[in-house]
Amino acid sequence: MINHNIDFNKASFKEFENIPHYDIVQSANAFQEFTDYMSDQDQMNFRFVTAGCGPVVQVKTPFMKVAKECISLVSNDYLNFTQHPKVKQAAIDGIMKYGTGAGASPLIGGHHEYHVQLEDQLSSFFNRQRGSSIVYTTGYSANAATLQCLLKIEDCAIVDMEVHASVYEGLLRTNTKRFPHNSMIHLERALVDAENKYRTKLVIIDGVYSQNGDLGKIDEIYHLCEKHGAYLMVDDAHGIGVIGETGRGCIELYNLLNKVHIISGTLSKAFGHIGGFIISSPEIINYLRHQSRQQVFSSTSTPASNAIIQAIKLIDEEPQWRIKLEENISYFKKGLLSLNLNIGTTQSAIIPIKIGDPHKTSQVARMLLAAGVYANCIVYPGVSKKDARIRTSLMATHTRENLDHVLNAFEQIGRKINLTKIT
Repeated sequence: MINHNIDFNKASFKEFENIPHYDIVQSANAFQEFTDYMSDQDQMNFRFVTAGCGPVVQVKTPFMKVAKECISLVSNDYLNFTQHPKVKQAAIDGIMKYGTGAGASPLIGGHHEYHVQLEDQLSSFFNRQRGSSIVYTTGYSANAATLQCLLKIEDCAIVDMEVHASVYEGLLRTNTKRFPHNSMIHLERALVDAENKYRTKLVIIDGVYSQNGDLGKIDEIYHLCEKHGAYLMVDDAHGIGVIGETGRGCIELYNLLNKVHIISGTLSKAFGHIGGFIISSPEIINYLRHQSRQQVFSSTSTPASNAIIQAIKLIDEEPQWRIKLEENISYFKKGLLSLNLNIGTTQSAIIPIKIGDPHKTSQVARMLLAAGVYANCIVYPGVSKKDARIRTSLMATHTRENLDHVLNAFEQIGRKINLTKIT
């Protein structure tokens, strides 16, 4: 037992990020005690499924002798393309033709024919000229590596406070100004303050915000950037493939696909695989290809990413999946609101059920699992201490029966503990 003076009943992961006077071993040991305690209380989110992504999965926890069948609300595989026969076959074909790995970093022999095809497909998808895209191994590294490469001590990033953690990692070597979520007044104030102080001003926002599911005010923000001589980067990881008339994401809603300076996205959500990408001018992409450290020093995506090329085609060829997802979102939101639950301002497949109290939220997550619903309990530091919620993500392949099962579970839980008095 370590004398760390941390109350496990009130603690979160945040308290263990940097314990004063503890070296790395002492910190790890203290954190092990905490996670053991949380596991004993069945309050850890870490569970595993015994099969792939789908609307219904088999879930295991340390307290279960056998897996439990549950409606899955934890996956960002929005169109369920991880299970699409054409997408799976394309992955198999890629492996059979090229093998299982890239073999090297892109600059020293690891850039293969399938990478060229994928990047060309992405450029075309966003109606950009050839050479306007670059692929990274993950969406996280696409953001972090790109921003580390582009922004230096002479520059400044102006970011919405709710952008993804990968953005903040990419900004460790530059100046950063944060503005309250979607606040145009505070953004313009930051732009005015930065106008003559920095070489490059880059405003960074999300298309869909990953915890509240609401959208960035891309049109208003773009015009403020134009007014004050700043560039705009939009991380539309949760929007691309599922939002917009043709699935090009939130930027398409505002007819800004060819105007936003940098678009970042992921290949692990609507496209059903793994990886990230950047869309920008051919000159910026060329610079990243030769200067971004992850491109220079790390191997890149495997031949199984041939699946992504097929998934991108399916966005246009099979629009019924986007339509079905929209129908599921509308149906589920109406059901939750009929139960007088707080779902915030979501406009996407990410639908939070805001409860407020972290202990009650954790209790609800356990009760949902017992009722055959697998959903994530999100507490501080993922959200503020008073904004704990159950985070749900819908898929196109959820049936009405699946969604009714979840709604019935919330209704039954609400009879036992009050979920309508939101703090």
